[in-house]
Amino acid sequence: MTQNNAAAPKAPAPSRRGLMIGLGLGAVVLAAIALDTTVVPVGSEADVRAQAFSADSYGQQEFPRIRDVVKARAVDAATLAPAVLADKDAAAAQYGTAASTGAIMFVTVTGVAGEAKSGVYPLAAEGLPADITLRVQTGPAINGTDLRDAPGDIAFGQFKNQIEYQDAGAGINRAMKAEILDPIDTAGLTGKTLTVTGAFRLINPKNWMITPVEVTVQ
Repeated sequence: MTQNNAAAPKAPAPSRRGLMIGLGLGAVVLAAIALDTTVVPVGSEADVRAQAFSADSYGQQEFPRIRDVVKARAVDAATLAPAVLADKDAAAAQYGTAASTGAIMFVTVTGVAGEAKSGVYPLAAEGLPADITLRVQTGPAINGTDLRDAPGDIAFGQFKNQIEYQDAGAGINRAMKAEILDPIDTAGLTGKTLTVTGAFRLINPKNWMITPVEVTVQ
């Protein structure tokens, strides 16, 4: 038997020219990746935008401005009440901020707190028509988007979706509660005289649910 010891032929080594072409293409790809990459320093404005939406951070940022808007535009309840009862739309145009589900109105009122129900106190205020019911919410849950909608410049289009838009309102409410209500014994207000400045949504002219931005207990 004849044994063939001849070695198998080797594949030809790549040419120097082909190697240079390959290296050149790699450099072009790396350069393209580098041009398409943005360096975002930690803590920069771009870094903040890239983070997930934080309703609490948003609320803490926005509430001081909203508080100042409400206080600046607040009308004494004795002036606002007859205007609202006489012509709801005219009162909204004169004193309120337009919103999709009822204008946001701004009010200051002094009254005696009644018995609370789920953290909501009725207020008995002198000089108001008897058929107007005043209530102020004190928590623990603060409901509604009255504070979010009060300045008139916080719009759905500023947020990613409806969930973020709703969460923004909740974040503002929590910021208000932390600053305004938490320092007060909100469980023991019955029988005390309160001066409340806040906002309410004008749906029923005879029923005002006030979300406060300032509360003084006498």
